[in-house]
Amino acid sequence: MKQRLHKLGLALVLALAAGPLHAACFADYKAKMDDPLRLHYGVIELPDNACDPGAAFNAIAPRVAAGGWELLEVMSIFDETGLDARRGDAGQFYLRF
Repeated sequence: MKQRLHKLGLALVLALAAGPLHAACFADYKAKMDDPLRLHYGVIELPDNACDPGAAFNAIAPRVAAGGWELLEVMSIFDETGLDARRGDAGQFYLRF
């Protein structure tokens, strides 16, 4: 019994040390608005099921469209370690949508 509890405790410690199964997922993208032409570069958080380029495009397009923008391109997908490097370039479109 004691050995079983020890193994269970060890398994619990290892599971907690491994961290979350799904890390946060983000993308940077380019969008436009016509009449007059305006372009923007933005950074957006994605749901776990949209962490690949095709799914990301489909997840981002309606979100930016709600603000009147047309999604042009998903540039890259990254985790939270890439956020700080993109914050300045995204400006007001950093995690806006």
